[in-house]
Amino acid sequence: MATNENLPPNVIKQLARELKNLDETPPEGIKVGVNDDDFSTIYADIEGPAGTPYENGVFRMKLILSRDFPHSPPKGYFLTKIFHPNIASNGEICVNTLKRDWNPSLGLRHVLIVVRCLLIEPFPESALNEQAGKMLLENYEEYARHARLYTGIHALKPKPKFKSGAISESTAALNVEQTNTSVCIVDTKTAVSGAVVQPTPLAPSLNTMKGASGGQEPPTTTLNSVVEIGVSSGSTAAAPPTAATNKKESGLVKAQDKKKIDARKKSLKRL
Repeated sequence: MATNENLPPNVIKQLARELKNLDETPPEGIKVGVNDDDFSTIYADIEGPAGTPYENGVFRMKLILSRDFPHSPPKGYFLTKIFHPNIASNGEICVNTLKRDWNPSLGLRHVLIVVRCLLIEPFPESALNEQAGKMLLENYEEYARHARLYTGIHALKPKPKFKSGAISESTAALNVEQTNTSVCIVDTKTAVSGAVVQPTPLAPSLNTMKGASGGQEPPTTTLNSVVEIGVSSGSTAAAPPTAATNKKESGLVKAQDKKKIDARKKSLKRL
């Protein structure tokens, strides 16, 4: 654990616990850093709140702790240049929590949250930057334009955040496309002479027909039945004889036999 001559050992232990908690469960829009060799200076990156002129900017600040901390409040400074009524040109922060409203029971988390809230709701009545305070009271649009200009020039850019929901959605879409592709393969291979078998529970897909073990293929009863039904009229297979054809052929045989009998009778009469 780091030591510091400016802070008592019990304060260093308390800060170590607070900093560990801030690292494990950071406040929204705040990331804390510390110099392991000097616990008396705490650094933090604060994201500009949405809907404010400081949106899409990251502002670095520091808290300086005196030897009698936490009995006396820390001093706060913005290291990133910012146009704000309660932040002086040298970065000093003016907020009641760090002055008359300070309480030794307040921790670093509370101080950092108050500073970020100051970006949402400034207090022009106690302005350190008189130009920004006056502009905020008289013409908010002009004040917001100046603040956005400073943010675009001086503030750090936030790191991109990846949404797990988007990745999950893209993965699901990929799975759907692969499923559709496999269905199309089954349809093209089971089409016989223009007859297409739709993928239904009764017509298993090609993947399920191949079997999961040993690569053995089960009997293809379904496909055989489709082939028999879907044969086109132009195939070379002979059509089975019908009942009408059988009757015609038997009638011809009988007529021929009768002619032969009549011819024999005539020859006998001649004899």
